[in-house]
Amino acid sequence: MAQLYFYYSAMNAGKSTSLLQSAYNYKERGMESVIFTASIDNRFGEGKVTSRIGLSQPADIFSNECDLFAKMQQKLVNGPVHCILIDECQFLTKAQVKQLCHVVDSLKIPVLCYGLRTDFMGEPFEGSLYLMSWADKMIELKTICHCGRKATMVVRTDQDGNALNSGSQVEIGGNERYVSMCRQHFSQLVWS
Repeated sequence: MAQLYFYYSAMNAGKSTSLLQSAYNYKERGMESVIFTASIDNRFGEGKVTSRIGLSQPADIFSNECDLFAKMQQKLVNGPVHCILIDECQFLTKAQVKQLCHVVDSLKIPVLCYGLRTDFMGEPFEGSLYLMSWADKMIELKTICHCGRKATMVVRTDQDGNALNSGSQVEIGGNERYVSMCRQHFSQLVWS
């Protein structure tokens, strides 16, 4: 039975690595998967999912205007699709999360979404909010804070490493801009 999955974590927990492993598992069994990533995140090139450990695979891109249900109907013309994998799913819109629900319910294709739950202020992203509300299954991928506790939050830093507590919700970056922390250390830096 097809389901909508939301794999979430703070940064550097292996979300992209897990997605690429799932894609490999499907391919190894002779099954076709479709990978999507957000057009806004082109740090490693447009239309590419890349993990910090060096794994990489081409992907279709989605922007806010993309109708994912229509895109999947078009892909099915060329043959069966056994799974859809979405990297950077926090950048999905509410409408796109609904479209993914329709992919699962009408087209009977499992959808595995990987992304952040909250931004650098502890606020939910739109895509994550609706995935938390509508996903059949939510799975937390874990990483650790510098203190050794589970990291659940992400701190954005400036060029000198100082924590920021204002700015636009979306600013693409990696380890040079973001640090995963437990809620206690996050709150000391951002909420205090």
